[in-house]
Amino acid sequence: MTVTEHPLERIPVFVDASVWIAAAASPTGGSSLVLEVCRGKRFAAICSQRVLLEAQQNIRDKMTTHEMARFYQLLAAASPSLVPPVAAEAEIQYEEIVGLKDAHVVAAAVHGEAAFLVTLDRKHLANERVRAAGLPLEMLTPGEFIRLILAEHPVP
Repeated sequence: MTVTEHPLERIPVFVDASVWIAAAASPTGGSSLVLEVCRGKRFAAICSQRVLLEAQQNIRDKMTTHEMARFYQLLAAASPSLVPPVAAEAEIQYEEIVGLKDAHVVAAAVHGEAAFLVTLDRKHLANERVRAAGLPLEMLTPGEFIRLILAEHPVP
């Protein structure tokens, strides 16, 4: 899918916990840039409460209060739309593709009609096997997402 093919006014981008965590840790990295892009007129961040709680817990357990404060600032600035909880039965169909631990992420992204799922999880999500599974969204790393945007909307 190209950026121009999506019919909605703002293209929904599902932001995985790994991106929130990385953005909290690095204000100048690609994950922070993804969240900044999602604050513009072209893209909108979407997420699930479960993914945000996972990010919050990881930041709380592994980082400082500075990164936790930055996470809350990013959350307020990006103002992601929350996808309603997905039934366990809906998650099951993705377990074979991404495994039990990440099925809820894909289910929420699909349920939220995301055009893209941006993640740093190359092992379970952003890999060729998952990309070839025929999901109705593109699975991208932050770098891939940024390159895609720049390719379709070059900076003058």
